[in-house]
Amino acid sequence: MGRKEREESWRAPASEKQSNCKLCEKTDRQLTFHHLIPKTLHDNKWFKKNFTVDELKSGVYLCRQCHNAIHNFIDEKTMGREYNTWEKILCNEKVQTYIPFAKKQK
Repeated sequence: MGRKEREESWRAPASEKQSNCKLCEKTDRQLTFHHLIPKTLHDNKWFKKNFTVDELKSGVYLCRQCHNAIHNFIDEKTMGREYNTWEKILCNEKVQTYIPFAKKQK
């Protein structure tokens, strides 16, 4: 699978594109799917043992700016082990600081 195909597979389906970003709540941005447990960890034995397939596939739709911000704030292993639900991500101090900033952006 090429880069363009991978990027397309991470984007929201057409029916979801009208929805808001789960973090900044903006409606005018293209959304991407953020896996709560990063895809790079799905083949890891510890994650296979401790999470169901549905848990591994779960996620939320975010605009690219918010998606990148979360990945900049939390490394993938920490995200998978400690911040593997949306509620836990929202409790992260850096994410809490970022939310008001993101909502002010055009």
